[in-house]
Amino acid sequence: MRLALTEAQKAFLRDEVPVGAVLVKNNIVVTSACNMRETENDPSAHAELTALRDGASRLKSWRLTDAVLYVTKEPCVMCAGAMVNARLGRVVYGCTDEKGGAVHSLYRILSDKRLNHQVEVVSGVLADECAALLRDFFQKRR
Repeated sequence: MRLALTEAQKAFLRDEVPVGAVLVKNNIVVTSACNMRETENDPSAHAELTALRDGASRLKSWRLTDAVLYVTKEPCVMCAGAMVNARLGRVVYGCTDEKGGAVHSLYRILSDKRLNHQVEVVSGVLADECAALLRDFFQKRR
């Protein structure tokens, strides 16, 4: 999660919403990413999606069953859907997203038994640090 926080800090310095993600397989970092929506003018350039895409490419498989994605903020609907489609093994996230979270806050996509895959979830890891970075970013923008 510390590496994901480093990625989130990179986003903060680029005036992007500070979210970072790190994909790990067999305790080895496969890839890391930060939000780049503003920089790339791409609504799908969330840290999670970028890490999933790059990781699948590097691992030469879209199935990420044995991988773990660390992300600083609770994933949104788009990112949670991508995790299900990637057959991600586990997601570990920092702080909740009461306005857009799709893991616990608003929706429970990753544990929905109606879908063809469920993702193991660990939440609250370094939550205070993750939330503080987001809070600082939005206070700066006001």
